[in-house]
Amino acid sequence: MTAYSTIVRATHLLTNAAWFGGSLAGAAALNPASRQGDDARDRARIADEGWRRWGPVQGASIGLHLLSGLAILADNRRRVVEHRPTAAAVILKTALTGAAVLVSAEAYRSGAELGEALEGAETDPASQRKARTLTQRMSRLQWATPAATAALLVLDAYLGEQQRGVAGLLDPPSRMLARRRRRS
Repeated sequence: MTAYSTIVRATHLLTNAAWFGGSLAGAAALNPASRQGDDARDRARIADEGWRRWGPVQGASIGLHLLSGLAILADNRRRVVEHRPTAAAVILKTALTGAAVLVSAEAYRSGAELGEALEGAETDPASQRKARTLTQRMSRLQWATPAATAALLVLDAYLGEQQRGVAGLLDPPSRMLARRRRRS
């Protein structure tokens, strides 16, 4: 493995970790903490400010994650073509990545719409209804991104295990003995 491959793989994992961690922190901490505001507009303002600050980091993480994923795919193109389990995992990973990007984008869009709906909710019944609908949507979307990105991390662990060579510490002893006997 070259230094380039190591840097690209590390970038891929770190950006996924940032994407996962930021969205999980938002769902588990930021959004619930914003509920401490005095009224709906205040709560939305608090959550919006936190997400606005995190947005550029998350956007950069997603972009670098996609670019490093393409670089890894190019680096492993022969293995993807020749090894069926790897090809299946790459197809699944591509689908999960697409789902995570779509969910992240929808959460961003819905959050922006919710902020606008809350602005007019004090006087406009239609804005109140829209705000309720968007709040329900956001309660689901806020957990969808960490779920999808966590699945990507698990899939990366699976793909990493496929590349392992010799038995490791976590292999069952019987398996290690069988490998030693075959080498002898």
